[in-house]
Amino acid sequence: MIQRSGAQELDAGALRRTHDPDALGFASTEEVEPRDGTPGQARANEAISFGLEASMAGYNIFATGPVGVGKRTSLEAQLHEHARHRDPPVDWVYVHNFRQPRQPVAIRMASGQGHKLARDMRRFLQDARHELASAFDSDTYAQRRRAVTEPLEREQENAVAELRAEAQSKGVAFELTPSGVMTVPLRGGEPMTPNQFAQLPESVRARYQASVEELGPRIEGLVTRMRVLQGEARERLRALEQEVALFAVGHLIDELKRRYSDSSKLLDWLDAVAEDVTENLGQFQAAGQQSAMPSKLLEAIAADSEPALARYEVNLFVAHDSDGGAPVVVETNPTYPNLFGRIEHHGVLGGGFATDHRMLRPGAVHRANGGYLMLPAAEVLSQSVVWLKLKEVLRARRIRLENLAEQYALFPTATLTPEPIELDLKVVLVGSPLLYELAYMVDEDVRKLFRVKAEFDWRLPWDEEGARGYASLLSSQSRTAGLRHFDAAAVARVIEHGGRLAESREWLSTQFVEIAGLAAEASHWAGCDGSELVRAQHVEQAIERKARRSDLIEQRLLDMVADGSLMLDFDGERIGQVNGLSVLDLGDYTFGRPVRITASAGPGRGALMSIERETELSGHIHDKGFLILSGYLRECYGAERRIAVAAHLTFEQSYEHIEGDSAASAELYALLSELSGAPLRQDIAVTGSVNQHGELQAIGGVNEKIEGFHRACGLRGLTGRQGVIIPEANVQHLMLSREVIDSVREGRFHVWSARHVDEGIELLTGIAPGDRDKDGRFPDGSLHARVDERLERWGQMAESERDENRGP
Repeated sequence: MIQRSGAQELDAGALRRTHDPDALGFASTEEVEPRDGTPGQARANEAISFGLEASMAGYNIFATGPVGVGKRTSLEAQLHEHARHRDPPVDWVYVHNFRQPRQPVAIRMASGQGHKLARDMRRFLQDARHELASAFDSDTYAQRRRAVTEPLEREQENAVAELRAEAQSKGVAFELTPSGVMTVPLRGGEPMTPNQFAQLPESVRARYQASVEELGPRIEGLVTRMRVLQGEARERLRALEQEVALFAVGHLIDELKRRYSDSSKLLDWLDAVAEDVTENLGQFQAAGQQSAMPSKLLEAIAADSEPALARYEVNLFVAHDSDGGAPVVVETNPTYPNLFGRIEHHGVLGGGFATDHRMLRPGAVHRANGGYLMLPAAEVLSQSVVWLKLKEVLRARRIRLENLAEQYALFPTATLTPEPIELDLKVVLVGSPLLYELAYMVDEDVRKLFRVKAEFDWRLPWDEEGARGYASLLSSQSRTAGLRHFDAAAVARVIEHGGRLAESREWLSTQFVEIAGLAAEASHWAGCDGSELVRAQHVEQAIERKARRSDLIEQRLLDMVADGSLMLDFDGERIGQVNGLSVLDLGDYTFGRPVRITASAGPGRGALMSIERETELSGHIHDKGFLILSGYLRECYGAERRIAVAAHLTFEQSYEHIEGDSAASAELYALLSELSGAPLRQDIAVTGSVNQHGELQAIGGVNEKIEGFHRACGLRGLTGRQGVIIPEANVQHLMLSREVIDSVREGRFHVWSARHVDEGIELLTGIAPGDRDKDGRFPDGSLHARVDERLERWGQMAESERDENRGP
């Protein structure tokens, strides 16, 4: 049996924990070493450290924790620290594929070499133009060209002269034209006109015709021979040009191959460059011609056409400093192109678009390759194509650059298919615990690819180390955000506020977003006050001003309490009526307010009805707390009989949705009062969850609830009898305002703790609850006896009705 000694009144010292500034050991945060990351996250830090060191596949990190606990700050600090001790990853470049132009080639290079290669290839193009121009403008080239062409030209001229002489001997002349061979009859060595030829006798014309026919095969042979000679000349000239070109640029290629001899793939590409240069010398001549064009025309051509020499350029896709460590990339907008890159296009003359290897652009995955990538989990998981692609690249450990729109186009278009890049990447997702749980249950790949869960705590111990962590955090904020430093008293006040946020006298909150905001505002008010340091009163002012900016709804409700619009009693006694306490959470501001809870009861069939539940104004947790009351009645009064009662309970003048079971004890007090006929004190408000045995259980928002009732009582005037009953388990959570503490210290307000509803009902009614004796009976006059007697009477009435209905 539970031993009950009655509700215990708490003195002012039990209502709040304070921190001694002298115990901090410094005068101001200027003396405190700033902290990288956030304090009090040893568990999460151990998980993160393991995840970063684990080299096995699938050991990526999913960091979870409440909003504002510094997940991203702590992760970034650890990622940068871990990356600092790693070697920088390789550079990646894309180059033109001379054999398959639609498939650019990806080449990996040592860190820092990518910049050099891109620079060297630009210099190569400049030098190649100069060398080729010099080589082909030289006297040596002209002499060798003549040596190739003159013998062939002489042979051609001799053959023509020989055939022309023979033809003249037969009275015929011929000329070689682009459209063919033209023959002309001669008379006296002079060509005749068509009219002159027509006036000749038939026999003479026939003789001329016979001569032309006789010369026909010889002329055709001459034409064929000339074509052979011209083709031979072109081949010899082409070979000469290639020889000269290779001599002109070969040493440039050899120098590049010497510099980058450690990359066999790049050496093969440089060989392809040399071969392509010698086979496409015209493009260098075209580039030289363009350089002599007017600037406006040159700009138009450059803007609307693909440069002829573009395929020799190097796309420095991803580059790293040779001494910069591993990359850490934080992508806050993880769209598909931002993560996985894109293939850009440019307009061309005549309309349309074109692309080449130079238009390949990296994404965050490429930039973080060889290092770490941190992403917001909610944004990644909400985009199915992004999530699917991320899983694909993590599984395959390689990434192919592709445009998302082209995958879903109705009609496929020609585009590039770049060679995939090998991937060595550690991904860190940051999200809420609920999001992690949902993803873990719904997608089995989460447990395969993100095997390390780093769970950030919402609190840290309020001890010497925790206090030092707060001081270090404030020191860091002062330095990085340009705030004023905090004196020891101000730091102590911030620590106390951390305990208030954690609703504990043993723990401090890790909602460092709130702490950072408080520090910034306190520094502002210190500046307004002309103080070099932030002092405790500035911290207090920041807390009060922040509340002032958000407490409009609370003030309007208090106005309604003051003018009687909200019907609440703060003195006297009423049967079946009690002041409960609720909390309203506005997101940026939370406050407590009293609410009248009433009960009515009569004979029935054991049904308890919550009007909020029936009208769907309550949530599941509240409904559970209410249904527990039936279990309590059966446990306390109906072990061997049916509870013949019908009761209705409600929150008066409450029109918002109600959730939570913290009103269960208040509902039970109202019901016991109604059943026993014992009036309840209206100057006491109650809060607390209850189980079926009547034990009071801890609830949330205990500080706001006490303060809310204290403010409401203050509007009507504190009488010295008013107060609040809370579960004993909530005493450790008390971090009340100094206003409430002063009222308690002066005896104008009270706070009691209770372990059982019997302790609370005795304080509220002044009647002893009573315990069953060995015969199962409650002491006469006790509250439970009065309830038991009424339930017995109603049970007899219900039995009589059943007997009458059955008849004789």
